[in-house]
Amino acid sequence: MAPSCTPSWPTRASWAWPTGNWELGFRNITNGKRAINKVEDLEGLKLRVIPNAINVDWVKAVGANPTPMAFPEVYAGLESKAIDGQENPISVILANKFFEVQKHMVLSNHQYNPQSMIFSKKVWDTLSATEQKILKDAAVEAGLFQRKTARDAAAGQLDTLRKSGMAVTELSAAEQAKLRDKFKPVIDKHGAAIAATVAELQAELAKARK
Repeated sequence: MAPSCTPSWPTRASWAWPTGNWELGFRNITNGKRAINKVEDLEGLKLRVIPNAINVDWVKAVGANPTPMAFPEVYAGLESKAIDGQENPISVILANKFFEVQKHMVLSNHQYNPQSMIFSKKVWDTLSATEQKILKDAAVEAGLFQRKTARDAAAGQLDTLRKSGMAVTELSAAEQAKLRDKFKPVIDKHGAAIAATVAELQAELAKARK
């Protein structure tokens, strides 16, 4: 969706969050020009991005050319070569048959794609504490099930993409580290308002990588 068509989303005050966290997994980059084995291979590629400033900035940070574009237009854009590539989770790449118009995919895992379960606050406030607890517990249980199901399916989806003709590469640990370094100015810029939270998250991620 182009910036000029950005919808008016409900304000935070209008919804409740029953702690249901789902996911689409990590986002990966496809393109029709060349295999991506190192971060420098991304330079010059015209990549479709979700129309927001963070996505525009991270694509610029790796030397590629960001092209904000509505998702329904992506397949045609790839087919006509108006854009060289795009980035999405494996499940989305497969479901939308981007393998038909893209030769290469790199497992860049450059961005985690969470999905949050939200609930109308107006309705939430009419529920009893017991009813709210039932919904919260169900949201947590559903989130655990969805994340496990999605992760279990990922290997099969990747195999299907390979069998459908996509050449899949993967960034090494050294290249992943290089990618994170490229992203630091973007994180600093857009995370300034919540710097303490960003620092805490980065510390937890650093622990997980050890």
